[in-house]
Amino acid sequence: VQLQASGGGLVEAGGSLRLSCAASGRTFSGYAMGWFRQVSGKQRELVAAISSGGSTKYADSVKGRFTISRDNAKNTAYLQMNSLKSEDTAVYYCAAGRRYYVEIDQRGYDYWGQGTLVTVSS
Repeated sequence: VQLQASGGGLVEAGGSLRLSCAASGRTFSGYAMGWFRQVSGKQRELVAAISSGGSTKYADSVKGRFTISRDNAKNTAYLQMNSLKSEDTAVYYCAAGRRYYVEIDQRGYDYWGQGTLVTVSS
């Protein structure tokens, strides 16, 4: 599976962005998907995850602001980010794991995209 993340950019605080993660392969619907982010010098952290069936988990810091979703027909996962804050500035990575349930541990993911930079100006 190859993952291509896109949609990052520069946005003002309070604004919105939608990240996309396009996956190759015919078994996308059977994969758990996740979005992680990393700030230089810090550990990569979970932002949101979704199971193959659509169950979701979110980091406390983004609950109520971010929404993860997937379109299995398009082999694509999304991260809708609203009410962005300066502390959301990071490189965002999408990941896919060969499992049906929601996976919150990055060690549970088998494939990673290249990352897309989100910069929120205050």
